[in-house]
Amino acid sequence: MEKIIIIDDEISICSSLTFALEDSYDVQATTDPSLGIEIIKKENINLVLLDLKIGDVDGLEVLEEIKKINKDIVVIIMTAYGSIMSSVEAMKKGAYTYLTKPMNLEELYMIVKKALEFQKMNEKIEYLSKELQNKYQFEGIIGKTEGMKRIFSLIDKLKDVDTGVMITGESGTGKELVARAIHFSGKRKDNKFVEVNCAAIPEGLLEEEFFGHKKGTFTNAVSDKIGKFQYANKGTIFLDEIGDMSLSLQSKLLRVLQEKSFIPLGANEPIETDVRIIAATNRDLKKMVEEGTFRRDLYFRLNIVEIKIPPLRERKQDLPLLFKHFIEIYNKEMGKNIKGLDRRCEKILMNYDYPGNVRELSNIIECGVLLSQNDTIELDCLPSQLTDMGIGTINTTDKIILEGKDLTEMTLKEAEKVLIEVCLRKNNGHKRQTAEMLGISERGLRNKINEYEL
Repeated sequence: MEKIIIIDDEISICSSLTFALEDSYDVQATTDPSLGIEIIKKENINLVLLDLKIGDVDGLEVLEEIKKINKDIVVIIMTAYGSIMSSVEAMKKGAYTYLTKPMNLEELYMIVKKALEFQKMNEKIEYLSKELQNKYQFEGIIGKTEGMKRIFSLIDKLKDVDTGVMITGESGTGKELVARAIHFSGKRKDNKFVEVNCAAIPEGLLEEEFFGHKKGTFTNAVSDKIGKFQYANKGTIFLDEIGDMSLSLQSKLLRVLQEKSFIPLGANEPIETDVRIIAATNRDLKKMVEEGTFRRDLYFRLNIVEIKIPPLRERKQDLPLLFKHFIEIYNKEMGKNIKGLDRRCEKILMNYDYPGNVRELSNIIECGVLLSQNDTIELDCLPSQLTDMGIGTINTTDKIILEGKDLTEMTLKEAEKVLIEVCLRKNNGHKRQTAEMLGISERGLRNKINEYEL
């Protein structure tokens, strides 16, 4: 039975309305608005009949308090003054409707019934909206295209087995998200998920990072160090950018996978390990195998099942879902209430190709939510590369303009230098993000920075 509370400073009103409604609803009444608020906080109230003037208390202030407690509670304002302006203000603040005293009890009964039906309809719409959202989500990964549904299906099949998985795709497509989804939805979810970026750690330190060392192994080894394979025991190690791993370390990794044990640097006795390996790369490992820069046996050991994540430009159908997803995230982070994109803004974002993929889209929406002064993201809230073509565009005179510079008048190296400078500036000098945006490894980016003396 739905619960109704009546808040009115006239005892006779409270009594008559209670009598009119108590056969169909669980009704309470009070002349004290503070007590009414306490009841609403403690009980699951569906509807409030609220007087616009309760002694010295303004009913609009009480209405605001009720909506802060639960925005879904239906509030019907009652007024003896017939003040249209006050009633309209109440509707703006979230009241369902208003009634003037003296009230027709039959009319009151019908309005209460309709208001509660309206509440149930909204609850159903919200439930269906969440169900629809859940249908197109898997552990935080968003998508409804056939390609993304196939990825969801593969994650579900792989979560409880230790089969080798290779996740491929361009930078920013969400390879780490897929790896985390496999781990946190499967049998190893209660144990550690450890990410190792093979491109970010210098080659000489990567072996130590994997296997640890014993005290005294070298000058600075003042204590034992636990490596990732020991730290992640019973869990998952995610090897990001595995294509940047040296051949010597590839052979040691293969040995760990075969023997399920490793020897820390400076130690004699092997340590057993039970970890699941998930690898990822944006490089063409098949070509690297043919060229001899990646071990064939390790490739087939890791790549029993490949999950290829399509770039965002190939799944434009998912964009509206992603817009909504990121707006909700940044609304929560920034305490805002952005409802969506205006038409011009949405058109630009639907037509953009997203070279940085989902990560770039996330940055764009974050910027839009931050800069928006209204309840929608407008064109002037988008990053400059979308509003003034700062990233580069081909115009009718066959010029390729990048921040005012014509790349067609440069050598390939000169154009590459300009592009790296622009991307470094865009990412505030952050090398990992810049490398991902450019689609190269961090090591490759560092080499280019040194080559061009940036």
